[in-house]
Amino acid sequence: MTTPSTSQPTPTTGSAPAAAVTAAGGDGAPGRLGSLGPVGLVLAGGISVQFGAAVAVTLMPRAGALGVVCLRLFAAAVILLVVCRPRLRGHSRADWGTVVVFGITMGAMNGLFYEAVARIPLGLAVTLEVLGPLALSVLASRRLVNALWAGLALAGVFLLGGGDFSGLDPVGVGLALGAGAMWATYIIFSARTGRRFPQADGLALAMAVAALLFLPLGIAEAGGKLLDPTTLALGSSVAVLSSVLPYTLELLALRRLPAHTFAVLMSLEPAIAATAGFLILDQALSAAQAAAVALVIAASIGAVRTQAGRRGRAAAGLQEAEAAVALQEAGKGSAS
Repeated sequence: MTTPSTSQPTPTTGSAPAAAVTAAGGDGAPGRLGSLGPVGLVLAGGISVQFGAAVAVTLMPRAGALGVVCLRLFAAAVILLVVCRPRLRGHSRADWGTVVVFGITMGAMNGLFYEAVARIPLGLAVTLEVLGPLALSVLASRRLVNALWAGLALAGVFLLGGGDFSGLDPVGVGLALGAGAMWATYIIFSARTGRRFPQADGLALAMAVAALLFLPLGIAEAGGKLLDPTTLALGSSVAVLSSVLPYTLELLALRRLPAHTFAVLMSLEPAIAATAGFLILDQALSAAQAAAVALVIAASIGAVRTQAGRRGRAAAGLQEAEAAVALQEAGKGSAS
């Protein structure tokens, strides 16, 4: 789970920083060779996020799931506030209301996700979580073809649970699905915050809200363990791996990478999470579970490509209409 930029509104799954392409000055249409660098940066960001989550799981015996969330959010908030130095004055009540809701959503998303990975394998938790943004993408598109992607995703979920989810902790499954719902909400409020705050100011302030929200919960669960030097160091590393580093890598990549390409790459996160779970946590997936992850990834990529194609056709239609108007005006001018 990454923490995207809120510099511009974002309508699609996993593309929260995507509109930063324009703001950053990129043309959004690099050549194939030029895309290798940005693609590598996005993949590195995804690897950082999921391996950070794996490190967080290893920290849970020390501080508990809520303690880890508290450490991650607090450390990330401090880093972002220092780097971004957001302006506190000059914002309306509606601006502050938006950033507070964004922060609450961010905290809930992280809390539910970490509680989920404390109960079920990391790769499966991310696969269930990504259903939230996928559902948002499908509902926003309102095209019949998206029924195919929704069907693929549901087939993946059915296969993941073996038909009745008896092999998985039902509480963990519910928490992961709840995290997915919060992720979809996060995308919506990321866009709203980006329209109200410049650059990453809204993100930094929302992170601070989330950190304050989880501070009492983390203290209640972990108490003085949060001040243990090893725990603090590991918690800070989770913050860097899961929030600060991927945000930076993605922002750099999106200077030259098209938004829809970014969203497709983000759809690969369940596979990256499964790899991280296997390498760090020794969480091997069965053949059926691996197939379920592949189905959800395919559904997510399909939904993203469908939306990208629709936007491309709409843009082409607009250009054709503008060209026709220009020709008409030219014809009128020559006739006169």
